[in-house]
Amino acid sequence: MALGRIGSAAFLSTCAALALSLPSFAATTLKFHHDLPEDSAQHVAAVKFAQAVESRTGGEIVVKIFPNNSLGDDVEATQQMQLGAIQGGIVPTAKLSNFDPSMQLVDLPFLFPSAKAAYTFLDGPVGERLLAQLDKIGLKGVTFWESGFKQFTCNSPVNGPGDFKGKKVRVMESPLIMAQFKALNANPLPIAFSETYSALQQGVADCQENPLVSIVKMKFYEVQSDVVISNHAYLGYAFVFSKRWFDKLKPEQRDILVKAAREMTAFEREETARREASYVADIRKSKARVTTLTPEQAKAFRDATRPVYAEFEKPIGKDLMQSALKAIDAAPAR
Repeated sequence: MALGRIGSAAFLSTCAALALSLPSFAATTLKFHHDLPEDSAQHVAAVKFAQAVESRTGGEIVVKIFPNNSLGDDVEATQQMQLGAIQGGIVPTAKLSNFDPSMQLVDLPFLFPSAKAAYTFLDGPVGERLLAQLDKIGLKGVTFWESGFKQFTCNSPVNGPGDFKGKKVRVMESPLIMAQFKALNANPLPIAFSETYSALQQGVADCQENPLVSIVKMKFYEVQSDVVISNHAYLGYAFVFSKRWFDKLKPEQRDILVKAAREMTAFEREETARREASYVADIRKSKARVTTLTPEQAKAFRDATRPVYAEFEKPIGKDLMQSALKAIDAAPAR
């Protein structure tokens, strides 16, 4: 039966009221990249970040997390963030050095005497300066997450710098990290993280370096006879957004994203530290031999790799490096 004029008017009025009662926004998707498995501290913290953002924006921003380099490796993901195709993620500072050489500062061997010193530095003025410099490469740097201190794994015992002579060592694609192993008279080989296990298994590489989370989650200890707790360098992650995407958001949305990322930083670091003790226990259950560098052995490695500082002072920036060393000297040792 056809509606009369009065019925039609009432119907249209009801539709208009319903339309006004519906949400007036279309959710914005934030694709979030990282390179570790779903059972890592990084992923757990990313989930908490996603929940906080979605709650505080009232669903205006929906975070979709892509672990395990599922959107591409760190370099590819960074390039996509520059274009705005990926909106955010955490990227190792060593990988970002391909875009901004000053980021190599964080990867200098034996830079941080302790985790607390690293946090004091990264959360302080020099760390803020590093993050701010990412603007010029199309990224919005917000905070630093981590995988922790790096350890050596090898197919033979490691007691001193001389044990790396002639060894083929898998490294990240980083000039500074390559120089670190050249200083040890090794042959550094840039190999994708996802291909490292097979490279070690097939003898393409003899050794590698990574934090315990990567050594365990990727099961590198299955194809290496020795795991050496060396704490010789720190693997930090810069938490970044695509600047092209970030700058288009409403100010209150940008504020929520930044605050949520920074709030989760302490949790991510605590979760990383909490898991490390169990990682060592997991490795000890395998056939791999676990050793720890003595203070004397650590000093020998520190002395052998010290020339890297002079070599990279210019690309990092002399003023930046000097400011960093002063800040670290002033930071608590433990």
